Amino acid sequence: MKDLNVKNIGISRRDFFQRSVKGAIGAAILPTVLGSCSNWKGANDRIVVGHIGVGSRGTDELMSYFLPLREALNIAVCDTFKDRRENTAKKINDFYKENNFTSEECKSYLDMDELLQRKDIDAVHITTPDHWHVLAAIKAARAGKHIMLAKPLGLSYPQNLMLAKELKANNVKFHYGTQQRTCEHMQLAYNMIRDGAIGEIGKVDVWAPGKNEVPSPVCTEVPVPGDFDFERWTGPAPMRPYCPDRVTNNSSWFNYDYSIGFLGGWGAHPLDILVWILKDKVNGNYSCEGTGQYWPAGGLYDNILSWDVICKYQSGLELHFTSSDVASKEMLNHRIVKESNGTTFYGSKGWISLSRSSAQSDVPEINEKLNNFPKNSNGGIKSENNTMGKRFISVIRGNEPELCPLDEAVISDTISHLGDIAIRTGRKVTWDPKLGEVVGEPEANKLYIREMRSPYTM
Repeated sequence: MKDLNVKNIGISRRDFFQRSVKGAIGAAILPTVLGSCSNWKGANDRIVVGHIGVGSRGTDELMSYFLPLREALNIAVCDTFKDRRENTAKKINDFYKENNFTSEECKSYLDMDELLQRKDIDAVHITTPDHWHVLAAIKAARAGKHIMLAKPLGLSYPQNLMLAKELKANNVKFHYGTQQRTCEHMQLAYNMIRDGAIGEIGKVDVWAPGKNEVPSPVCTEVPVPGDFDFERWTGPAPMRPYCPDRVTNNSSWFNYDYSIGFLGGWGAHPLDILVWILKDKVNGNYSCEGTGQYWPAGGLYDNILSWDVICKYQSGLELHFTSSDVASKEMLNHRIVKESNGTTFYGSKGWISLSRSSAQSDVPEINEKLNNFPKNSNGGIKSENNTMGKRFISVIRGNEPELCPLDEAVISDTISHLGDIAIRTGRKVTWDPKLGEVVGEPEANKLYIREMRSPYTM
């Protein structure tokens, strides 16, 4: 396989979902829906799903993960943009009509509370802007709805604990939308590493993109359009002047009011693989220190866009977590396919390196197994990532345990926050998961507790 540059093999988040949609339409809808509409189960036998947040990503996931499924019925959508919610509801209604499936009309909502009050909805798929993720999930849990929640998790550790409490109190299933656990090559590597194929793990490298290649815009205030509810979009975050650039995906990812940037937004994917495979090694106290760079001053974006962080765990494990620009300078030298995100496990018998579209090992027999999957034109492994919705429905039905549980999401998300805190404070910090705080650092702890703007409080 030829040597590939990070930019050649890396897949943007938007490209990933667009490819998943095309795969679902071509590979899932045609054989499982269009060809056998008369065999679809009745509405009473299906899991009824509402969708909260139907921008580009939310709609892509809906079309790829849920609409093709016989096991799901999609009857409600919610968004602060009127055209998004109405257009998405129409797509769902048109799809069911074109495929001769009798379903009640999919309705659109501005207020997520109205959607959550519906007794006929079993589950919700939440893909709001990042700062709404945990608050929307808490609301859903209190309404007794099973939850598939987009990553990253949240901005405030106490809110994570509140969500855990509500899930338990209301017997609600949780499904974290990190996608990669459903990839076959990831599942194979999970089993091999857990079975000791590369021996005792002492070190892990994790890397992810730090930014999109876009300029940081200046926000010049203009009137809010009549078909957009900026108040609800802002929700628990501080109220700022409105401009169109503020309410884009990039702003919700790169502005500190709404997130901690791709430290969490992209880091959630490869960090999740670390936690999934080595939960027992990353579940205790650990220290974190590092350096980083921010978006240039003067624009709307102000989060960290490049980072180099070291975490050391009580178990003896060392984690090196960087943005892909840092990783490309040295961390990826051993890889043939230099993908822009990934997780490399170093054991006493060898190493295994995993990314969304590639896998490699220095152990020949392991390497052969990891690469025994169909490839795309770029040499990357083809992955059926559009199975996330199906696995969520399976979890709800009790056919399998939670694939992406909340407690593991909290562990991986906290690693991102500790990296952010260490860089912002310029100090080594230590996290105690039993206390749920940075040890002896009151000021540092304030960075992992966000105040919620009234009336968007819990």
